[in-house]
Amino acid sequence: MPEPPVSPVDRAFDVLRATAAGNGLTLSELARETGLAKSTTLRLLAALERNGAVTRIGQRYRLGPLVHELDPIPASPAYERIRRVLTPFLAHLFEATRATVHLATLHRDEVVYLNKLHGPRPIPSPSRIGGGLPAYCTGVGKAMLAFDEAAAARVAQGPMVAWTDTTVTSADALTVELAEIRRRRRSLDHAELTPGLYCVAAPVFDDDEAVAALSASAPDEAALARLEPLVTRVAVAASRALADDRLG
Repeated sequence: MPEPPVSPVDRAFDVLRATAAGNGLTLSELARETGLAKSTTLRLLAALERNGAVTRIGQRYRLGPLVHELDPIPASPAYERIRRVLTPFLAHLFEATRATVHLATLHRDEVVYLNKLHGPRPIPSPSRIGGGLPAYCTGVGKAMLAFDEAAAARVAQGPMVAWTDTTVTSADALTVELAEIRRRRRSLDHAELTPGLYCVAAPVFDDDEAVAALSASAPDEAALARLEPLVTRVAVAASRALADDRLG
């Protein structure tokens, strides 16, 4: 019995599987991985993007919000506690900066956004509540990786895709940066995931474990320096609140 012809749906799934395996690939890379013509790959990507199955950041594609909806972050009392206790601190950070701010935690080796407040002039960002992004190229992700040796080791061994010209893609460079983050208790995102999007983030601790991170976005490098002390202070206060909640 002859094999059935390959349908456009089959090809779309090929592109989707390659996108999932690659953790951020360009059009040319996806065409090469699937063996499809670039024009065909582009047409399939456009359809997948329209339906939320993939998302494009710069020139690279990764899994989109539809996939996260089909495989949601597990409901977790720990996540709900972090959101409940720390959202007031996120709101305080927003009021103090009027910038887009994030509350995030780690799920496997990705950042998961538990809450997000948009500034009046938000810088375009791929982050979404409940969605995941690579930890190694986000401020909140690096803030937590610096205090999670096992997660940092896994990330360093996996593919570290260059989302922008400033993305850290070397395991050695990441190790050096995480050591500096541990020393200063804050991390910086120098437009490493999205061009033009800068962030300052700081870890939030519960019983000496970095369980979350808070961040504020900035339009340029100069604004980062002004935000650093404030973000760090709010994260320290948030850590105290988690400790009080645990003891009380």
